[in-house]
Amino acid sequence: MTDLEELRFPVGRCNPPATSLPGIRAAHIQTLRLLPGRLRAAVAGLNESQLDTPYRQDGWTVRQVVHHFADSHANAYIRFKLALTEDWPTIKPYNEAAWANLPDSRTLPIDGSLDFVEAMHGRWVAVLEAMSDEDFRRGYNHPEHGRQNLAKVLATYEWHSRHHTAHITSLCSRQGW
Repeated sequence: MTDLEELRFPVGRCNPPATSLPGIRAAHIQTLRLLPGRLRAAVAGLNESQLDTPYRQDGWTVRQVVHHFADSHANAYIRFKLALTEDWPTIKPYNEAAWANLPDSRTLPIDGSLDFVEAMHGRWVAVLEAMSDEDFRRGYNHPEHGRQNLAKVLATYEWHSRHHTAHITSLCSRQGW
């Protein structure tokens, strides 16, 4: 892996299985349950200058990564609920990079997003824990990626949680923060 590749993908690239066994899903749900605390721990004690430091050259700042969690995981939570209540709905994608460059993501304090992620993850985990095997075979149509079943989407967001948290913790380690 090149240095840039390692900075971009500190936990490796996402390669979720199309389906998963209940034990694997339980581990993925546990990652989502623990994310709010892990994210808070990753940013604990960082000052404004550190929050505005990109995790790599041409990458997002720590602040943008925290706000991205709120944006991305809120979209995922809503997509799960749509898939559970509709028959393979077509979801609306969004431009993550453009959202990360909006003023709220670039400048607002992170506390609101940390609180939001904590509250939303509490609800999301409750939904996930109540889902049956059949529910995890439900899904949605993504205009760019095709049919996505919820087992695969869960695995993707488990990776996403580790991926972006590692962006922050790796930066802090490299900088000695």
